[in-house]
Amino acid sequence: MNAIMLLQNKNTVSYVYDTNTLRQGLEKMRVHGYTAIPVITKDGKYVGSVSEGDFLWHIIDNHDGTNIKLQEKYVVRDILRDGWNPAVRVDVPMDVLFEKAINQNFVPVTDDRGYFIGIVTRKDIMKYFLGLNIKQPSLGV
Repeated sequence: MNAIMLLQNKNTVSYVYDTNTLRQGLEKMRVHGYTAIPVITKDGKYVGSVSEGDFLWHIIDNHDGTNIKLQEKYVVRDILRDGWNPAVRVDVPMDVLFEKAINQNFVPVTDDRGYFIGIVTRKDIMKYFLGLNIKQPSLGV
């Protein structure tokens, strides 16, 4: 078994573009109640993830106070941290997926070309390893 069995497809997952303003990113996270969110380019390549902490530290470091309007002059790519929440390919083995999920709420998944195709959540990985109610592939019969 690999990540494809637990994948939440891109069309069902919220993400932000690296060119979105920080205000847009914060608002999207707030609406969905996320603490972190995948970041992709306009053409769909995965470039990283941002967390609430990334936004907070940016605001503190730039002395912009709490005025959300001031965050419109920055874009999400400005606060990306190198190497945080790296993506895995869709054919990643379950043990590697488990290791990634130890430190991340979700694991971003890409295809062979680096295009974002979805996420696997820590919750679904835990359910898999505990043998609880895992989605089974459709046999098309």
